Amino acid sequence: MTNFDALFAPYSSKRRPTYATNGMVATSQPLAAQAGLDILKKGGNAIDAAIATAACLTVVEPTSNGIGGDAFALIWTKGKLHGLNASGPAPALLSAEGLKEKGYDTMPAYGFAPVTVPGAPSAWAECNRRFGQLPLTEVLAPAIYYAEHGYPLSPVLAKFWGNAYKAYKNRLPAEQFARWCEVFAPDGRAPKAGEIWSSKGHADSLRKISETQAESFYKGELADHIDQFSKDNDGFIRKEDLASFQPEWVNPISVDYRGYKVWEIPPNGQGLITLMALNLVKGFDLKEKEAVETYHKQIEALKLAFSDGKEHIAEEKEMKHTIEALLSEEYAQERRQLIGDTALDPHPGEPTKGGTVYLAAADSEGNMVSFIQSNYMGFGSGLVVPDTGISLQNRGHNFSLDPNHANFLKPKKRPYHTIIPGFLTKGEHPVGPFGVMGGFMQPQGHLQVVMNTVDFHLNPQAALDAPRWQWIEGKTVRVENNFPHHFALALAEKGHTIQMALEPNGFGRGQIIWRDPETGVLCGGTETRTDGTIAAW
Repeated sequence: MTNFDALFAPYSSKRRPTYATNGMVATSQPLAAQAGLDILKKGGNAIDAAIATAACLTVVEPTSNGIGGDAFALIWTKGKLHGLNASGPAPALLSAEGLKEKGYDTMPAYGFAPVTVPGAPSAWAECNRRFGQLPLTEVLAPAIYYAEHGYPLSPVLAKFWGNAYKAYKNRLPAEQFARWCEVFAPDGRAPKAGEIWSSKGHADSLRKISETQAESFYKGELADHIDQFSKDNDGFIRKEDLASFQPEWVNPISVDYRGYKVWEIPPNGQGLITLMALNLVKGFDLKEKEAVETYHKQIEALKLAFSDGKEHIAEEKEMKHTIEALLSEEYAQERRQLIGDTALDPHPGEPTKGGTVYLAAADSEGNMVSFIQSNYMGFGSGLVVPDTGISLQNRGHNFSLDPNHANFLKPKKRPYHTIIPGFLTKGEHPVGPFGVMGGFMQPQGHLQVVMNTVDFHLNPQAALDAPRWQWIEGKTVRVENNFPHHFALALAEKGHTIQMALEPNGFGRGQIIWRDPETGVLCGGTETRTDGTIAAW
């Protein structure tokens, strides 16, 4: 960033950006953000703060993530960006053939079939081991406190909790729903806003994780609980799957976009879609944000990139095409030529062969973290390991049972993953972390936030508050109810099938922290579509 004032030009916004110098944590729950800030004030760095916030979010927003989920991180420290992939693979006993023998034609969403090895606890321990300044016992203490003593639900959290209760009641077998209720609906209903919820089992599990650097979860007592629960219920995951898992440090991938570098985690995550879409968009001269041509070309570029992503993205070693081929200028030019004046029905190209939470954290030493974790589809599989508070994820739902698909289910293979952290740099300097959680909205949110920042010079809060759109399929695009009506009509004239949403659900929930390289001033934005907050000092 060389022009701080231009990047933070005024824009109509529901909320103003937050400025600070010593440290900042932005996430969807006030208690979790404050927990991260407390860790900073105790002498921890941004990595410690991110871990504290992430662990706390498993307690204060269990509707979106948990101990039994996955995580990814982009960490800027000492002049370098590091990537961590803490997403787990399918169990060794889980195969497409075995599921087909059980009568499945597609991957189910609930039960043991979609359960993959949880990676989140390993992410906390690994980030703490490599970059943290405080012991993990101190970093996880706030999360343990809230799990043990309880906390009052915030409004949006209570709404999603109530929706989840209704969904699981109708979709889970009676025994599974009863176990889920023991932890998340102990009074026979979902807790309401302002009511206090706690989980002693969750607190005990977090304590064991903190005291053993997550060894208990993967090789010790908690692993035994998961293993026994799976065996008792004809599940697939075993202690051996947990014991053999290791999070992976990866090289982040990027594209140059109008003088900035936009960074994502490489596949199995879908961040590659954002980069492919930006590669297409940068070939157009888009001067105005509020213009029908801008919206049209954004949507068309995203559609082409997403159709490629759904076809080609899988665990990287299983992909038929290299990342370099998918991000090449030659392929971008080929796909860009398909974008005309009217909406297209996208199809994947053939290049030359060669319920989530997000948080951002920064400190005064220059460390910055983009961190995301999830159970997927709310609480996940609907399975809760008895006496532990651990709700198991259902990431395996994104596998395909089609042997010709890149994401075909195989034992020990990682699935296509929706959760993606983002990071922006300019030259040798970090601009900062950003993310927009929310299933398949995430690369679409990343595209819109980056363009709002780089192309249209919106400050972090304005970049998040701007009305969003979401491509659904074919020519169908859903827009928020505050999306300019005349642009919606103009897009319909271009052949888009426009759906106006009544509520902001489904358009993602984001956080941003940017840093001025000259003064070190931090500028943050948080999501107004949820209970988002920024804790700073």
